[in-house]
Formats: sequence, structure tokens, C-alpha cells
Amino acid sequence: MIHKTSRSILTGLLIAVGTIASMGPVSAGEPKGPVKFAIPAGPGGANDLLIRGIKKILESTKLVPFQVRVKNLKGGGGAVAWSQLNEMPDDGHTLIGVNLPHILLQPLRGANYKTEDLGIVHIFHYTPHAILVREESQYKTLEDLINVMNAKPGKVSFSGSGRGTANHLAQVWFDGRLQAKSAYNDKKGTAASIAALLDEQVDASWSYTTGAVHHSDKLRMLAVAMENRHPKFPDVPTFRELGYDFVGGAYRGVAVPKSTTEKVRLKISDLFGRISDDPVFKARKSKLGFVPLSIGYKDVAAFVTSRRVEYLPLAREAGIIE
Repeated sequence: MIHKTSRSILTGLLIAVGTIASMGPVSAGEPKGPVKFAIPAGPGGANDLLIRGIKKILESTKLVPFQVRVKNLKGGGGAVAWSQLNEMPDDGHTLIGVNLPHILLQPLRGANYKTEDLGIVHIFHYTPHAILVREESQYKTLEDLINVMNAKPGKVSFSGSGRGTANHLAQVWFDGRLQAKSAYNDKKGTAASIAALLDEQVDASWSYTTGAVHHSDKLRMLAVAMENRHPKFPDVPTFRELGYDFVGGAYRGVAVPKSTTEKVRLKISDLFGRISDDPVFKARKSKLGFVPLSIGYKDVAAFVTSRRVEYLPLAREAGIIE
């Protein structure tokens, strides 16, 4: 049972968020007004950094001629918001951010929604996996860290943003391919994970390029899970360069209620496609550490399936799901 007050707050947030569907050159009959973007996570994490970091860019371009109001809606790693999405209006005025692998694994671990209940309309970027250490760390290269992992199994400790997250799956993948073992300290979100690293509670962190940007004066990145080096970090090698075929991270996009019509879904996807192609927007995202993508509505289902094929075996290997 959802408390009436909670429902009204979430409804207000998401109806306002849905105004984003009318962005771009405003047409006759389309709603006009401020945009509230609901982030299904607490402040300080990768989702939060993105939306708050590009807020001024959105407001200063003709693509978004409205004020942008960002609201955090945390709880259950996003599960609270996603489980209530289908109680919201399906007229294009209801929009919420989604995160993979969260929306694929949470339902298999008892969350009160199904992946197919979320009408995913567009994937607009991914946040690459990255191994971070403190600036003064003894680990100057990935090889340094691996040598200790091989010599002393379990000695090297990593923080990460919780069990069943992209960070956790990255740790499972890496340990499995090295046939070595590290200690994984799951924290409640990316911000808490990085805080644990900065506080010297762990040796390293399975994190993202965004964390390296945000704490560039205190942290170093040993490797990044991209096909090519990130333009923000031209001196940091990819895992592939170091002999590990590892590309990926946390993928983010937007969704609408399941009952939303194809016409509305296509319209929203087209809007995000135009935003994703905006050169100022792309440059800003890269500066923040993200990798721009633009996977439209017609290709989203195949993309989600490909992610499922990759994530589920790792989740089973980690004992997260059966």
C-alpha cells in the first residue's frame, strides 16, 4: 500500500517531469512550463552529477526553453520510484530515469516491479567502469594492483555502489578472469563508495569515470572500460589495451508508463535523440566523464536484451540471483 502523501508527491514530480516531452521547438497545443527531472537516486551519485551538471546547458539551449528543476527520489536503489511508475499518467507528461543493470536485476531479487513494466524509450549515455585509487596509493598501474591480488588473495579491498550494481558485476567479472580474489565492500551509492576510498577504508574502488572527474585532485584512474581512451583521460589505458576484453558500465536512459502509446514513445525518443546529438550537450557530458549514446525507441528492446545476456551470468556467479 502506497501512502497517499507519497503518491501525491511522486505524482507531482513525474507529471512535471513529463513536460520534458514537449521540449524542443514548442508546437501548438503542447504543454508549456518548467521541467522537473526526477532522479531515482540520492544526491552525489552518477545520475545526480549528470542532471545537475547539464542543467544550465539544457536551460541555455533552444532545445529546452524552460526552467529545469531537479528532484531526487531515492529509495531501494531506484526501486521505490520504478515500482510506482505505472500508477502515473501515460499521456507523455510522465518520465523517469532508468539505469541498467538495476532495472534488470532488481525484479529478480524481489523488487515490486518487472523490467517489462517500464516503457524504456531512449538510452542516452553510459558511465564507463573504472578502477580508482587515491592519488598517493602504492598502486601506480593496474599491473601493480593485480600483482598483489595474485600474491595475496583477498588482501586488496574495493568499494562499490552496492550488491547487484554495475560496480559489483565489474568486480565479479574481473576477479573471475584473473582467477584471483578481492574483497568487495558494498556501499549505498556511488558517493558513499568514493567516500570510503577517500577515507582509506578500502584500497581501491570499482567506480566510474564520473567519479574520477569529480575528485580529480584526490583520485587516480588505473584503467577504463571503453573501446578507446576517454578524451577527458587521454593518459589512462583501456582494459583492452592491458589485455582484458572489458567494455561497459552503467547505462542510463528514460522510461514512461507501460500503457503509453507508441506515438508518444516515439515522440519522446525523437526528442532525446535531438538532445543527444546537440554538440554542446555532448561536449558537456564528455567533460563530466560520460560517454554519449543515442539508442532510440526502435532499438531499445534489442539493446536491453544484449545487456541481460551479459549481466545475468555475472549476477549468478556472484550469488545475487539463482
